[in-house]
Amino acid sequence: MNVNTVKKTDYVFRAPRGTEDVLPENWDLWRKLEDAGRKEFELCGYYEIRTPVFEDTRLFVRSIGEATDIVEKEMYTFADSEDSSITLRPESTAPVMRAYLEYELHKTKKFQKFYYIGPQFRKERPQAGRLRQFHQMGIEAVGASDPLLDVETISVAARIFDRIGLKGYTVKINSIGCEKCRPVFRNILKEKLCEHEKALCELCQSRLNRNVFRILDCKNEKCKTISHHMPSINDYLCGECQAHAKVVRDALLEIGIPYIVDAHLVRGLDYYTKTVYEITHSSLGARDAICAGGRYDNLISDIGGPSIGSVGFAIGMEATILALENVTAKKNKLIHQEVCGPSPAVYIVSIGEETRKQCFSLLNLLRKSNISADFDYEGRSPKAQMRTANKLGVKYVIVLGPDELARGDVKIKIMETSEEISFKQSEVLEWFLNRQSSQTQPG
Repeated sequence: MNVNTVKKTDYVFRAPRGTEDVLPENWDLWRKLEDAGRKEFELCGYYEIRTPVFEDTRLFVRSIGEATDIVEKEMYTFADSEDSSITLRPESTAPVMRAYLEYELHKTKKFQKFYYIGPQFRKERPQAGRLRQFHQMGIEAVGASDPLLDVETISVAARIFDRIGLKGYTVKINSIGCEKCRPVFRNILKEKLCEHEKALCELCQSRLNRNVFRILDCKNEKCKTISHHMPSINDYLCGECQAHAKVVRDALLEIGIPYIVDAHLVRGLDYYTKTVYEITHSSLGARDAICAGGRYDNLISDIGGPSIGSVGFAIGMEATILALENVTAKKNKLIHQEVCGPSPAVYIVSIGEETRKQCFSLLNLLRKSNISADFDYEGRSPKAQMRTANKLGVKYVIVLGPDELARGDVKIKIMETSEEISFKQSEVLEWFLNRQSSQTQPG
């Protein structure tokens, strides 16, 4: 995020490497993304779930896969007792599934939809949009194997990006098969890649015997070149996976979501089956994914539950905001407000120390009636207070000086027209409520 809009000092304590502070001036885009996500999730019948930020380490080893980069190198794991450990969650799908099983939600209603928004933790090399503490919003549709549900999740993500005005994203999809057809392709792929073993990067050489599919997703240029000459899993899909993939692709076209079939798209987590997808943005460079997801029909059974089909995605919030900043900056628009969030409707200007008590009473009277208001806590001059009111862009200013205090009056200035009106203090709330009511009436 663009935290550098505020200059950092040489103060001894700094945020840990791979983390960022979201300062008030940066919250406008965060709030915009969160609001768009919540609105779309709830429109489509997803309910919010919040899980702990740490879990039993075995949950992630069992669900994500012991031979994955996340489990081997990126998890923050701590001893909890002599024979157990806990891990800061590197992703949220496994915790949601754990909660689904722990509370036996499948026994009350098999098919359920969840959404989450929150921080995740991975010990990887920090770079723009990729942090060690990062944030994701995502959905999990649990309890159905319908390929149209895959399409729903993709469309939900696309509409969130549309809501925030993010242009230029690309939907990439693939099928990675199932436990019936994937082993055949795995053996063929391994045999072909072994012919190029010495040309692979060191990490991919180790993946040959542990997680050969991950080689297809390597960002090393030599590995990418080799991967693009490998056979496609689409040529080895069983009939069931072929039919599933066809429904997904046809339905995406039917609802007007363009996509690219990327035969080398795999996901870094072992639990995926059939549909996998990414939504990318070219402004982010090599690591261009802003959303990733797919189907994981075996995950719940892998962690001790029944066999239940599920599908979902996670949107990387930092990466999405960075892409939005890149797109907006190209259009030469102001992307950060000086003051985050809605400005108060009313600012109260206090003239003289003796008026402050009454100003504070008026402030709280307005707030109790859901009228946003603020006033000066710094003891500044009336001119300085008026400058603040102008800077905030308030609609109304209430001025209370010694003369008004003596008469029991206040002066209200309508900022748009510069009109000034005097009222009895006892009538101020009624005036604002009436004005608020008249402005919300249909034309």
